[in-house]
This record gives sequence, C-alpha cells and structure tokens, in this order.
Amino acid sequence: MSKIGFIGLGIMGRPMAGHLLDAGHTLATVKRGALDETLASRGMQELDSPKAVAEASEVIITMVPDTPDVEEVLFGEGGVIEGLKPGTLVIDMSSIAPISTQEFARRITEAGGEYVDAPVSGGEGGAINAALTIMVGATDEGFRRATPILEVVGKTITHIGGHGAGQTCKVANQIVVALTIEAVAEGLLFASRAGADVAKVRESLLGGLAQSKILDVHGERMIQRTFDPGFKIKLHQKDLNLALEGARTLNLSLPGTANAQQLFQACAANGGADWDHAGILRALEVLADHEVGR
Repeated sequence: MSKIGFIGLGIMGRPMAGHLLDAGHTLATVKRGALDETLASRGMQELDSPKAVAEASEVIITMVPDTPDVEEVLFGEGGVIEGLKPGTLVIDMSSIAPISTQEFARRITEAGGEYVDAPVSGGEGGAINAALTIMVGATDEGFRRATPILEVVGKTITHIGGHGAGQTCKVANQIVVALTIEAVAEGLLFASRAGADVAKVRESLLGGLAQSKILDVHGERMIQRTFDPGFKIKLHQKDLNLALEGARTLNLSLPGTANAQQLFQACAANGGADWDHAGILRALEVLADHEVGR
C-alpha cells in the first residue's frame, strides 16, 4: 500500500479519497477548514501545506478546479515541488490546459518526480461508485506505476499518449458532453412545446439511436427540474474555454462548442453558475418562453 497525498476534496475528490482509504492506502491532505468526518474517521491526516504533504507521501494526487490552482499547489510558495522526493509519482486528476500540463510535467520531471495527467469523466456518481473513466497522459513507466491507484477509483482507464494527451482527451470529452446536453435539452423543449409527454418521449428515445447516458441521467434531471450540481456549469464553462482557446491555436472552428458556451454563460448571468450543467435547459427555455412540462 502507498502513502498518498490527496489535494482537492471537493464533490469528486471526497469519494475518490474514500475509496483509496478503503483500499488500505494511507492518505494525507492539506488542512482546509474542517475535514469531512467520513475521511477523518478513517484516518486521513491533515498537514499544513502541499510541501508537507509531499514530504509525507510517495504519491501525490491533485483534484482541483483549474490550471492556476494546479500550478499553485505544485509550484507556489510551500508547494509540492519544495517537498518532492526523488521518484515521487505526481498524478493530476484535475481538468486543465494541455499545454500547461506539458510544462508542469517538465518541471516535475526535472525535479526528480514522475508526472501523470489523468483527468476523469463520470461526474459525482462515477466518483461515488468508483466507476470513473480516466484519460491518461504519461510515459509508459508513469502509466504502469499509476494504474494500480487509478484502478481503485476508475473503471475505464486508457493510456492516451504522452504528457498532456490525457488533458486533450478530456477537452474533447467535454465538447461532446456539452453538445449532447444541449441536444437533449432542445429535443425535450421541442417535444414539450408541441404538447407531447416529455417523460414518454425520453423513454422512447432511450430505446433508439438517440439513447445515451446523458439522455438517461441529464434528461431525467431536466424533466424533474433538479439542477443540484453533479458537475457545475461554471466548471463546464472552464473546460469549454480550454476547448475554444485550443481551437484558436489550432486554427479550428468549433461553432457548436461556442454556442453551448454562450448558453452556459446565459445561465451563469442569471445566477446559475453553480447549477448542474443540465441547467442549460433554462437558457433555452427563456429563448422559447416555455418551460418543459408546463
């Protein structure tokens, strides 16, 4: 079993850390207010800084919101790199910029560590059920070392390529997810405005080519109007910003992505930054002057 430093105990990080504790690993984290009781009761240790966590760990896992957060944890004052021991495995499971990831990997490697980018898909449910899809960018050795740990929290683990490739795959994932959520919202809005029973429409679509996990899970949230976050709109906005910034660099046009981002922005402007991303429906409802199921 490994001594693991786990930094980032949010909606996703808490259950992931719990699975690692249940698997017999020793975990430490950075002190940030009151530690979740379910983690504290299983022996998770709290330390004063990322540096202290690194000094106590053989493996570091970061699961924080954005690129600047990862940079601060790793390289800021009292950061991981100050306490990094030779051979330490650093696994970033956040969703951040691929180009920045390549730079972070270079700096960690030069300091004697092994860097792995391993962003995830599956939302809160996937984290709770240890069924996450994990997209890995790493050397062959880094992937080999990280796999036993990733298998504790994930179900589908794919070595995409070198450093940054995991993050590139995650950006592509977020494009597909955003556009599919938008498509489900538009389909249900159309059916509702036409007078159809949207629950029965969804049930029928789940049996045909339009079936998807998003139609199943997010379609139900739209019909029930339950927008408590499994994945917040503001975080999906961040991911689509990465996609659109990357598209400019690559001289690509991503019109569907840009449209989804505008709908998310409309939600955020109306107080919905912390809604679940299924809340994109609300922006479309405003445009249509119609609420689904009403």
